[in-house]
Amino acid sequence: MSTQPLILHANAVVFQGQGVLIKGDSGRGKSGLSLQLMALGAQLVADDRTVLETRNGTVVMSAPKSIHGLIEARGIGILSADAVDQAILSAVVDLDQEETERLPPVREISVSGHRFPLFFHVPTPYFPASLIQYLKGGRRE
Repeated sequence: MSTQPLILHANAVVFQGQGVLIKGDSGRGKSGLSLQLMALGAQLVADDRTVLETRNGTVVMSAPKSIHGLIEARGIGILSADAVDQAILSAVVDLDQEETERLPPVREISVSGHRFPLFFHVPTPYFPASLIQYLKGGRRE
């Protein structure tokens, strides 16, 4: 069973089957973070607009057909990218909020009625690598 699609102003990438929704206001770096994650092995799902649908108890992300396989790189232009058709949402990054704690508490966010781990932006060069490592091995509590 699926729900009516929801389109968000957000990016999405997937790494080893785990999808990450990257949200934030315009100019916050959604495409930049996506490109960094892609350089570390993630695959593009959607740039700028992400379609969310609930199917069989999971939230599935995809791109509108008109922008599938495209990503903006500021100062360079619109780039073609190998993109997957869809990915299951596993975690959310909110670039509008900056992480202030060295070891932050576990945070969650509700998306389409489901709860997901939530991460705030960490303004360091290793933030993308940290996200990849989280997707590989999780977080120890």
